[in-house]
Amino acid sequence: MPLFAADVKFFDYFSDTLKSIFSSAQGFTFFSRLIFPVLAVIIVYRCLKSMLGGRTIPELWGHLKVEGYGRLPVKRWENTIGRSRSNDIVIDVLTVSKTHAVLTKDDYGKWTITNISENGSLSVNGHSERGVPLPLSNGSVLNIGGVSAEFELLAQRGGRRLNSDVVRILKPFRTVALLSFFQLLTAIELLVADISPAPIIICFGIMMMFTWGYYLLMRIMGKTGIEAELLAIFLSTLGLAVSAGASPAELYKQLAALALGVVLFLTLGWFLRDLKRAVSIQKYVLAGTIALLLINLIFGTITNGARNWIIIGGVSIQPSEFAKVAFVYVGTAAMNKLLTKKNLFYFIAFSGFCIGILALLGDFGTAAVFFVAFLVIAYMRSGDIATLSLICSAVVLGGVMAVKFKPYIANRFATWGHVWEVAHAGGFQQTRTMSAAASGGLFGVGAGNGWLSGIVAADTDLVFGVLCEEWGLIIALLCALSVAALAAFTVKSSATARSSFYVISACSAMSMLVFQTILNVLGSVDILPLTGVTFPFISNGGSSLVSTWGLLAFVKAVDNRKSASFASVPPKKFLPLIHPEEYYYREEEGDYDYDDYDESEYDEDEDDYSSYDDYDEEGNYDEDEDEEEDDDDYSDDDDEDDYSYDDDYEDDDYDNDDRFFR
Repeated sequence: MPLFAADVKFFDYFSDTLKSIFSSAQGFTFFSRLIFPVLAVIIVYRCLKSMLGGRTIPELWGHLKVEGYGRLPVKRWENTIGRSRSNDIVIDVLTVSKTHAVLTKDDYGKWTITNISENGSLSVNGHSERGVPLPLSNGSVLNIGGVSAEFELLAQRGGRRLNSDVVRILKPFRTVALLSFFQLLTAIELLVADISPAPIIICFGIMMMFTWGYYLLMRIMGKTGIEAELLAIFLSTLGLAVSAGASPAELYKQLAALALGVVLFLTLGWFLRDLKRAVSIQKYVLAGTIALLLINLIFGTITNGARNWIIIGGVSIQPSEFAKVAFVYVGTAAMNKLLTKKNLFYFIAFSGFCIGILALLGDFGTAAVFFVAFLVIAYMRSGDIATLSLICSAVVLGGVMAVKFKPYIANRFATWGHVWEVAHAGGFQQTRTMSAAASGGLFGVGAGNGWLSGIVAADTDLVFGVLCEEWGLIIALLCALSVAALAAFTVKSSATARSSFYVISACSAMSMLVFQTILNVLGSVDILPLTGVTFPFISNGGSSLVSTWGLLAFVKAVDNRKSASFASVPPKKFLPLIHPEEYYYREEEGDYDYDDYDESEYDEDEDDYSSYDDYDEEGNYDEDEDEEEDDDDYSDDDDEDDYSYDDDYEDDDYDNDDRFFR
């Protein structure tokens, strides 16, 4: 006890000292209200510039030499081939189906091609079989709908950068320094606002150490493209500030949730590095999700009309938040699963179960978020708009029934757009939110100085109003822009993703985060009905914060930039074209045996590898070429890492939109 009392006195003394320092300058708040938006704009701008600046550089795994079309690049692990321009490899011939075949690579470097058309023909070296993956090797001769082609492989593991585009990644040191300064000023602002000093100093001190610790860890790993994480840390910092203003005692819980979220982010990111490993546990995740939601249904505690909380040892947990991560994981599929329609039906059934359970729990806001993610996943897996339209119609009907039989939901819809008419009843929260937001102006009244934090759910469902009041409209809009930037980055990165597994998971995860942000922001100001969903990274809530960081891992996994994502392994070493890993065709059985290759027989010695510099632009291996690191091709200035791949491909020869060489 004496030691604890001494600590409390120290924090009080430190807080009083800061107050005395800034009291002579008409208050620290006046200074901070002006400097905070400037810092926030610079931080978000630097992240945006690094994430979205420059063109995405695809990888090159080989070519498909098509008669009459030249050498068409193979740029992904999974490539669709067909007449439609939406395919990765376009062969605009009438005898070729709109989507004729799929060219895929597995984790061991084995390439196969599968006929997925209803009527089109496909053969490899004279062998054909519909719906069965036909193995390929360097020099395999293909016949695709009567069009002759030859498969040309650059390397069996690893890819080669395609052209001389430059990707500019801003060095994160300055951004991290600015973010740390922002965190420091936030802590001082809260101390000056007469908020309990102990949790402020401890939590924000740990937050600053985490920011620098993560930066140093990534630097040790050779990763400089950490813009997504920096945006998440920026938003989480504001989340801590909002929690401090509403209830300082919640800071410790929120910080613990942040730590768990980062652990989940790193663990899931590492796990996604291996596609085969990631896909192998989907059925276990599915079973765990079903069990989790059933436990929530049976043992859940009703709060504000919804049975979405479980209390364990005095700690409240919201299982539906963790189910978001599992839902994305289960719904995602690699190309081999996409070719089997029954897998889509299984996912539709699983989605119906999850959304139905959430409806029974009364958590219709989260159910809406799940449904949006379901639409994204189902469309990306099938492209069947007719089926999805029927599903949407059924869901709308279910929503009408829910409004009819759930009075508190009907009340929210009844007050939507009329909150000022019932300002002391159903519109109490929104009217107070809009009033507080208007009083904050562009620069806010200062962290911890707002009055909206005293309203129920101010730091969760109405957190956008708190941001506008205490931090100002500029920073509040920057928070929404940060989520939008992550979404734009996801779309850009998906263009060069290696597998549909990463593309679908990243897009569906971001759809959840974006839709949550829309519902939270527009619901709090009465543009949409108030649904009770959280603002990603900012709203107070341990389960929500953990799941949000988990969803961010899917976004990180789709990032293939060199020296960027720890969740994606960049190609460094390459196998020679002649490799003992071969396919064997058993003519007497009529099938292909992948088990004839013994991976242990291959000696992965350094001499067996070669860098992509040892291949000329035609994909031929040159033994006389020196094995030099790519560092000679990089140019570095004080603020940017410029990665230049000096291949002989010219921009005039390559059209990224057409996805093939002219």
